[in-house]
Amino acid sequence: MENKKDISLMKLFTTFFKINALTFGGGYTIVPIIKDTFVEDLKLISDDEMLDLVALAQGGPGAMAISTSLLTGYKLRGALGAITCLIASALPCLLILSVVSLFYKEFRSNFYVNAALEGISGAICAVLFITVFNMGKTAYKKFPVFSSIIMILIFVLGFILGVHTAPLILLSAILGFSVFFIIDRRGELD
Repeated sequence: MENKKDISLMKLFTTFFKINALTFGGGYTIVPIIKDTFVEDLKLISDDEMLDLVALAQGGPGAMAISTSLLTGYKLRGALGAITCLIASALPCLLILSVVSLFYKEFRSNFYVNAALEGISGAICAVLFITVFNMGKTAYKKFPVFSSIIMILIFVLGFILGVHTAPLILLSAILGFSVFFIIDRRGELD
C-alpha cells in the first residue's frame, strides 16, 4: 500500500469535486464511486478502512456524501485534507442549486428534465442495492451467523411489524457494539 500522504490537496479537491458534481442520488450512490476511486484505482485506502469510514459517516450528522468525503480527506491528509474534501464536496451542490433556483419554473415544467430525472431515479435504485449488498457481504464474511440473525431480525421488525427506522438503527448499533465487545473479550466469534 502506498504512503497515505502521496495524494496532493489539489488532486483531492478535483477528485471530490468531480465525484460530487457528476453523481446523482446522495450519499449511498456516491460512496461506491469514492470506494472505486480511492480503493480500486488509487489504492490509497484498503477495503476495510473504507468500510470503517462509511460506518463512521453513517453515524455522524448531516449528508452522508459530505461526511464520507470529510473522513476520507482526514484519513489521507489530516485536518487540511478534511477541509479540502468538505469544500470540494459541498461546492458542486451549492453551484447546481444556485443555477436551478434561478430557472426553477422552466425546469419544473420541462418534459425532458422530468424524463431525465425519472430515468436517473431507476439507476439510483440499482446503485443503492449494489452498495447495500456489497456492505452486507463484507459484514457477512466477518460474522456470518451474527449478520444473518441481525438481517432477519431487522427485516421482521421493520417490514413486517412496522417498527420505525430510528429504533432499528439504535438496536443494530447496540448489537454490533455488543458483538465487538464480546469478540474483544473472548476472541473470535462464529
